[in-house]
Amino acid sequence: MTRGDLVLADTNVYLSATDRSRENHSEARGFLQRCTGAGVHCALTGQILREYLVVATRPADVNGLGLPLEDALFNMTVFRGRTVFLEENEAVSRELETLVRRYAITGKRVHDANITAAITVYRIPYLITANKDDFAVFSDLNLLTPGEALAALPT
Repeated sequence: MTRGDLVLADTNVYLSATDRSRENHSEARGFLQRCTGAGVHCALTGQILREYLVVATRPADVNGLGLPLEDALFNMTVFRGRTVFLEENEAVSRELETLVRRYAITGKRVHDANITAAITVYRIPYLITANKDDFAVFSDLNLLTPGEALAALPT
């Protein structure tokens, strides 16, 4: 990773940065906090914000964070203020269709394909995710966990 790089952080990075009980909380939080100072631009999409809001406001007993709506919305405002927002435009939609056909993607895996489509269209060199296995089918991606990304930030 070098100064000036644009990287995309998956929803689970934002959730981990929010939830102190998650195993990679400190790495996710550290990565998001240090990006700008290291000259790396973190990006997100509308899908990532929607997924964050769903999980952040879902009750903890059904695998959510159980945050009050106002807290989750505040966090989203903070994330948007520190990131580059990538539009899910027609080019992303066409790439999504290409990826779905090429890899026979169905069901909830379409969400991963959509993130991959945005990465492809915007030529983003790295996806930061706690779930590398979710993206393993897409052979052209450079995947880093939050801890690997934190260690890779330029000094």
